[in-house]
Amino acid sequence: ELPPSEFMQVADSTWLVLSVVSNGRAPSGCQATGVTKIARSVIAPLAEHHVSVLMLSTYQTDFILVRERDLPVVIHTLAGEFDIYKEESGECVPVTCDDVSNGFLKPKPAASPTLHPVQSPQTRFCVLTVAPDTLPAIATMLIDVLFYSHSPPREAGAGGQDLDSITFFAFSLIEGYISIVMDAETQKRFPSDLLLTSSTGELWRMVRIGGQPLGFDECGIVAQIAEPLAAADISAYYISTFNFDHALVPEEGIAEVIQLLQQRQESGR
Repeated sequence: ELPPSEFMQVADSTWLVLSVVSNGRAPSGCQATGVTKIARSVIAPLAEHHVSVLMLSTYQTDFILVRERDLPVVIHTLAGEFDIYKEESGECVPVTCDDVSNGFLKPKPAASPTLHPVQSPQTRFCVLTVAPDTLPAIATMLIDVLFYSHSPPREAGAGGQDLDSITFFAFSLIEGYISIVMDAETQKRFPSDLLLTSSTGELWRMVRIGGQPLGFDECGIVAQIAEPLAAADISAYYISTFNFDHALVPEEGIAEVIQLLQQRQESGR
């Protein structure tokens, strides 16, 4: 519904949203959350079958966006591990491989994925939600932060080393559920009694993937982060954007995460 604009850039693909719903059989002792939970069962298989994905973690759950033209490959790839449903008129209808076999393309021979540089700014982040009925109380502040409070982030130093800080604010409203990611300093501007977070109130650190805009044709970018973290059972909150990918990990685990990713970089050379 948005009018054409010279100021708006649109990817030339239509994307479909996948969400993974637990069937209750997951082991209760599993502590890792976010993209880590679906790294082996969804992210890695899709990367192996050359499917590019956009990843969006929210406070409540995680969503994987795939291009509509890749849906046959996605269904064939995941059908052995998952019961797959599509939504029709508000109802969940089972999907079988036969339903999407028309146009199915066999995966290309596996190729070594490109390992993109990873930066870790010093900024500390909060992952929050807010009750929908209290949203009007912070609407003015949200508008100010979204549109009027940005300052250009400092660029990486020589050699592309860690950023001192990064400007990052994410707001999503999906089926009435609100998720917000903001830095700890910005959080202080909001009424503390309206923003909800986990009982531990942990802070998060970020790793940003990509030394330049990544585009949408390459696969395996999410897997570059998700697979090492899954192997180490480290939670990650992941947000793909138009230009870069961002993974948030618990602050106390950032040193281990950087070490894991550096080892992966070195082994891939």
